[in-house]
Amino acid sequence: MRRQHHDPFWLVPVALGAFLALWQGVVSIGGYPPFILPSPATVVHRLIDLLVDGSLWHHTATTLQEVVGGLALGTTTAVLLGYVLAHFPLAERLLAPYLVASQAVPVVAIAPLLVIWFGTGLLSKVLVCALIVFFPILVNTIVGVRSVGQDLRDLMRMLEATRWQTIRLLEIPAALPVLLGGLKVGATLSVIGAVVGEFVASDRGLGYLLKQGQQLYDTALVFVGIGALVVMAQMLYGGVALVEKMVVRRATCDVRRAT
Repeated sequence: MRRQHHDPFWLVPVALGAFLALWQGVVSIGGYPPFILPSPATVVHRLIDLLVDGSLWHHTATTLQEVVGGLALGTTTAVLLGYVLAHFPLAERLLAPYLVASQAVPVVAIAPLLVIWFGTGLLSKVLVCALIVFFPILVNTIVGVRSVGQDLRDLMRMLEATRWQTIRLLEIPAALPVLLGGLKVGATLSVIGAVVGEFVASDRGLGYLLKQGQQLYDTALVFVGIGALVVMAQMLYGGVALVEKMVVRRATCDVRRAT
């Protein structure tokens, strides 16, 4: 019986400790002032101050709300449109040039227009997030749906399965691995979309916190904001990965039963 190899639990803290030691060494040897490169202790003190006064929680909650809303909107739209395009190649050929062209325009160039059209509130940030996650999830949806073998489709027709049964028992389980792979990419990109929207116009959020730190030459504040964004992206990615493990296992069983 083949044993599963697991990474030692101490690898992560050791790597983190080595990184912090290297960081401190660069600061000490280089003699950099805090507004150029703060020490790890300075960043930790700034983090504690922001946690104590509650401002970090406030800004993080705002950005998380934008990210979740944009990810939900972008994913829903991409999956529905991707399913249609996967079954109608003519529609894909008609829309593909426009979809590809939309990706050639940087989101940072579109964000100011969305702020002008929809205001500086939550909606414009959600739309920026939705735009940035839309394309990778759309492509993965099309690839996933088209990966279903024709022999399986023929089998479902022979069993006189309804359209909904075919979707639920065959297409969704078969497409899930590819779709969730795109969702993991979209989950991390959605954080970038929220920050871009907040950079353009906002008075709260982690993007606003980064912008404030830049304007005040508070580099420790910038490091805290970046760290919060990294943690948020890791949590979203890990959440999708956890769902992938649970759902794909069940989907594989459904496919076997359908065949």
